[in-house]
Amino acid sequence: MSENTPAGTGVPIDMELQLRWSDEDALGHVNNARVVTLMEEARIRWTQPRGKSGRFPFGTVVASLQLNYLRPLYYQPTLVVQLSVVRIGTKSFSLRHVGIQDGQPVFDGTSVMVPLAEDKVSSRALNDLERAWLEGAFVEARV
Repeated sequence: MSENTPAGTGVPIDMELQLRWSDEDALGHVNNARVVTLMEEARIRWTQPRGKSGRFPFGTVVASLQLNYLRPLYYQPTLVVQLSVVRIGTKSFSLRHVGIQDGQPVFDGTSVMVPLAEDKVSSRALNDLERAWLEGAFVEARV
């Protein structure tokens, strides 16, 4: 599946990321702060379209971030981050990021994203195009 094509099936979108040698700490794990950077990379690759799509023309900002480290993430060539939209509001949306290594979840995080207005400072409501695109990648939250 393309990075810019929502699934629309209630299935997370897999983003394969390359780990960098600089992500590793002295214990052979990926540094905890680098996990936030990996979440950011997956999110940006998915939300920022190639070309002119009309989505988030002035960018988005992180309003909140929650992250649970489930097990050590080891330096290996690749990591899969599964992205899913878990909430769509008027002026924000929430993305879930689950890192998968060797078939096991290694982290589970959620970021609340806010689209920026033309002044690149103020928030704004999601437009119809963005809302439809996000709805195509919506995954019901597990209870």
